[in-house]
Amino acid sequence: MPPKYFTLDQANRTLPLVRRIVADLTALHPAWRDLVARYELAAAQARPDWGESPEQLALREEIEAVARKINAYIQELEQVGCVFKGFSEGLVDFYGKLDGRDICWCWKLGEERIDHWHDVKAGFAGRQPIPTVVGREGGGGGGGPHVWLVDAGAICRAGPVAGGGQRHHGRGQP
Repeated sequence: MPPKYFTLDQANRTLPLVRRIVADLTALHPAWRDLVARYELAAAQARPDWGESPEQLALREEIEAVARKINAYIQELEQVGCVFKGFSEGLVDFYGKLDGRDICWCWKLGEERIDHWHDVKAGFAGRQPIPTVVGREGGGGGGGPHVWLVDAGAICRAGPVAGGGQRHHGRGQP
């Protein structure tokens, strides 16, 4: 499936929902890591010829339950059209265009709005501040070129996500 492209304003309007999902993801991930570590410790102390112990079975069930929640949150982000990039920073990319080339608007948990971008191939290492003027496009109506000015301060309630369906984070209609 081809990626969804966002203007900077469109990406910023999704942040109230994206912020809640990413906060849940980053809060849940340490619990999953802890359960995995506990399972590995129990497995190291078990006798392999006896199969999984009751403790291991219980831990495996918990790990799978938490993993299902994490995967559901990631699917919610995919329904919005953005890409989750990392648990430690709560990184999210939104595909966009800058001066006619493919880029990613880059946001991380704790930031008020999207203030950075990077080339698609550069990733977080290529992250840089968004310039005041984000691009020029030829006008479709014969009006000549126009300039898009950054409006990163607008954080509004986002509209419906394509595909509809139930979502944990209660995305409502505008």
